[in-house]
Amino acid sequence: MNAMNIAIIGTGNVGGALATRWSTHGHTINIGVRDRSHFKGSSLLNNAHTQAFSIQEAVERSEVVLVATPPLAIVDILPAMGDASSATSDKVFIDATNAVRHAPDPYKTVYHYLVANTSADVVKCFNTTGFENMLNPVYNGVGIDVFMAGDSAKAKNIAKTLALDAGFGDCIDFGKGDKVELLEQFALAWINLAIMQGHGRNIAFKLLRR
Repeated sequence: MNAMNIAIIGTGNVGGALATRWSTHGHTINIGVRDRSHFKGSSLLNNAHTQAFSIQEAVERSEVVLVATPPLAIVDILPAMGDASSATSDKVFIDATNAVRHAPDPYKTVYHYLVANTSADVVKCFNTTGFENMLNPVYNGVGIDVFMAGDSAKAKNIAKTLALDAGFGDCIDFGKGDKVELLEQFALAWINLAIMQGHGRNIAFKLLRR
């Protein structure tokens, strides 16, 4: 697939890591921020193919939109894109959030919020591992796996392409929209092992077959 125009909404650890990996692969990165003169992750502008815009303009310029913000922020971010229906038409939205503690009521996840309030193709992906593994997803010469869920085949194809571009070994289909909450719970397994059980953040999942 050719290089894509990708809007990054949320330039913290996860958004910054993926923006960096994708820019290295030749994708155009359009960072969407409220204040272009002062925002978290402004050092990302040192990456190739990367510029900052208003949230609305970043989305307008892009085919793909990564949402990597705190879950409740989506309630304010979506109106900043303009008219939700027209602004998100023909776009692919990737929800990289985890709403296991706080969800945008009355929706259980940001994925469900986006499906209900936009005309975009939506997929849940890049939520099950730490940002360190996004910056460097290779262990002993082998790319680790990332996982996705959702009802849109188009969005899943895009997510898988971008996962492979970022260096992951595979992007495993976790199921349709009814498995999005399970995928967020799966993220807690990594958090539990890495943080609560003290294994550290340099651990990862790989699906093995025989």
